[in-house]
Amino acid sequence: MPGFEIFGNEERKQVNDVLETGVLFRYGFDGARRGHWKAKTFETELARHLGVGYAHLCASGTAALSTALAACGIGAGDEVIVPPFTFVATIESVLMAGAVPVFAEIDETLCLSPEGLETALTPATKAVVPVHMCGAMARIDEIKDICDKKGLILLEDACQSVGASYNEKALGSFGKAGCFSFDPVKTITCGEGGAVVTNDRDIYIAADAYADHGHDHIGNDRGAENPLIIGTNYRISELNAAVGLAQLRKLDWIIETQRRNKAAIKDAMSALPGVTFRQLPDPGGDSATFLSFFMPDLETARGAVKALAAAGVDGCFHWFDNNWHYIRKWNHFHAMKASARLAVQALANCPDYSTISMPVSDAIMQRAISMQIKLGWTPEQLDQRIESTVNALKTIV
Repeated sequence: MPGFEIFGNEERKQVNDVLETGVLFRYGFDGARRGHWKAKTFETELARHLGVGYAHLCASGTAALSTALAACGIGAGDEVIVPPFTFVATIESVLMAGAVPVFAEIDETLCLSPEGLETALTPATKAVVPVHMCGAMARIDEIKDICDKKGLILLEDACQSVGASYNEKALGSFGKAGCFSFDPVKTITCGEGGAVVTNDRDIYIAADAYADHGHDHIGNDRGAENPLIIGTNYRISELNAAVGLAQLRKLDWIIETQRRNKAAIKDAMSALPGVTFRQLPDPGGDSATFLSFFMPDLETARGAVKALAAAGVDGCFHWFDNNWHYIRKWNHFHAMKASARLAVQALANCPDYSTISMPVSDAIMQRAISMQIKLGWTPEQLDQRIESTVNALKTIV
């Protein structure tokens, strides 16, 4: 990862198809298109690839999350269980829905744990949003069992894990809906883009309408005279969809390459004392975008990141000290700083986020480092990276 490492003639061909028609809008203009429907084609191929009934492309992964929340009927006052380790967009989307983010602890999968979920449940809980972080899966079967027993909506944030699976079932296909991101640094990219996937036709129809001001897209002029629901503009353009379509057709090769590169580095690191690895509920379903590992403690983890950087091993993230992916440093969120008062702040069940404490997650994230796995490494570069990584970590552990 990311997909921009492998831009080639395939992407140029798809984009040129659009530019030659002059139709950049994803709806209408049937005659001028000359048969090119990049967003529709992407949706069809993505649904087939993931084994789901429906896919709807949006302008971003954040737009996909907001659209999915709305399509699933999650709104004002509903409590939504989320993990503290995620890109902040997961939380922003819940807040923008007028719902209440409720944080639950993670485990060494680096994802929401079933135990943490059980502890965080309240009578106001309506939905659970596990995030399949860094290319691999949560204990999604156990989380789904809890949701089914409690009558909760399961909405998967798989924005970082396109192509990953659990027991040969695609991540994003376990719940009412799943969300993906195709931003500039994702496994496949549209430049900017995202998708909602589902097996529920009603959810799909609501998502399709919500992302385009409520239009139903049946017949001419984007559908009925009166829109189905109140919506917004989260549309993707044909240019972005064209890039993503070419990238999607490379996804199997991307996953294969990532897995091979990751396995080589992990095998070399396995002999290092004090280094352990992220728990993977299904190692065979890992999309291998990152190699995530643990050091013995916070001081060693910080030292390891510095040693790796000094050795020229780039793309290593110590999430505990990261501004955007772990709750510890979301100072704007702790203080609920916004351009205007958020709807959630008017709710009686809005927590005081300045006092939130996640001791189990802190203990895990203090030790966790994730190394980005790249597609463009030559065999020689991979060998050099392995040597530099091992030598750097030997000075720490």
